[in-house]
Amino acid sequence: MELLLPYIKVLPGAVAEGLIWGLMAIGVYISYKILDIADLTVDGSICTGACVCAVLLVAGVPAWVAMLVAFLAGALTGILTGVFNTALGIPSILAGILTQLILYSVNLFVLSGKSLLAINRFVDKPMLHMSNVPMACLVAGVVVVLTIVLLKQFFYTEIGLTLKSTGDNPDMSRAQGVNVKLNKVLGLAISNGIVALSGSLLAQYKGSANINDGRGAIVIGLAAIFIGLSVSLRIKPNFVVSLIGVVCGSIVYYVIYNYVILMGIKTDYLKMLSAVIVVVFLATPYIKGTYFVKRKSLNAGGGRNA
Repeated sequence: MELLLPYIKVLPGAVAEGLIWGLMAIGVYISYKILDIADLTVDGSICTGACVCAVLLVAGVPAWVAMLVAFLAGALTGILTGVFNTALGIPSILAGILTQLILYSVNLFVLSGKSLLAINRFVDKPMLHMSNVPMACLVAGVVVVLTIVLLKQFFYTEIGLTLKSTGDNPDMSRAQGVNVKLNKVLGLAISNGIVALSGSLLAQYKGSANINDGRGAIVIGLAAIFIGLSVSLRIKPNFVVSLIGVVCGSIVYYVIYNYVILMGIKTDYLKMLSAVIVVVFLATPYIKGTYFVKRKSLNAGGGRNA
């Protein structure tokens, strides 16, 4: 009961953070679930979006323009990873790691060699800030909804459908005349553009861009995906429901995350907590299908023999 009142107070903030990171998880969903690529670029591209947005806001650029430029910057990082993978033959995981390493230096350059750039909410006029959580929830929610609507429209066009087919069966797509390499680059550009857009929201919400903002982003994204899909697939397994489930998974993750912080667990262990959540949601279907189904079949076989 001692934690109940403080926990209720931090819930709106957890929802705001969950929406922002849920947008990032949508980007991860595109690369991981649609393209079937484990793209580690996101740890760098989310920071790129935050840095680009913060620099432009401080320079007096309107927030919506800064967010658009952040999206384009993130898309360029995805294109770089895609070129490494498709044109140079570098495995996708290694391509993402290489781009992530490059982006660390790029992000430092964007911040003029600083590790942190503060955003003054009174002077730089961000669209959302943690000092006004209801408005932050509203702005983040609107951006998430618009992103889902635009993705729904895109993925039901001819280009979007061929992009889906590239992830489902690249050999068959190639046989049908689809440019698989170009589709991979396009998909990674969209994925990392959305991740960078999330980074721009995160920088505004926190009031700063930090060179280490993106560390562990891929783990949070995967946690949100597996939490969300474990629920949404039981309702109606379609594209839009899956994206909504991913965002809800991110909110659930941050609700749990904030509760763990209130319990007094050291912040040093929070990254480990993120990894444990991913392990649990990844392992549960496998354990259920491998051990429990086998046990049931064995019991059923034993009953027939008797």
